[in-house]
Amino acid sequence: MSGPKVAGDSPTAVEVEAGKAYMWCACGLSKKQPFCDGTHGKTEFRPLFYKAEKTQTLYFCNCKSTKTAPICDGSHKKLRL
Repeated sequence: MSGPKVAGDSPTAVEVEAGKAYMWCACGLSKKQPFCDGTHGKTEFRPLFYKAEKTQTLYFCNCKSTKTAPICDGSHKKLRL
């Protein structure tokens, strides 16, 4: 696998809770997008740990092209799917 699989063409809105940890899927293979379910297995990808500083709605990237992982930066708008 040369790059992550595009898991979606738009971000997922998630209400994160202050102090709670989240594991963002970096490979795009998880069935529980945008979060890791361990599917990355023997790939070179590993999930990205994110700890919420405050309770709020955040938009987690599904295209796996964001430069601000795990949060969407709008990169999906430039993809040709």
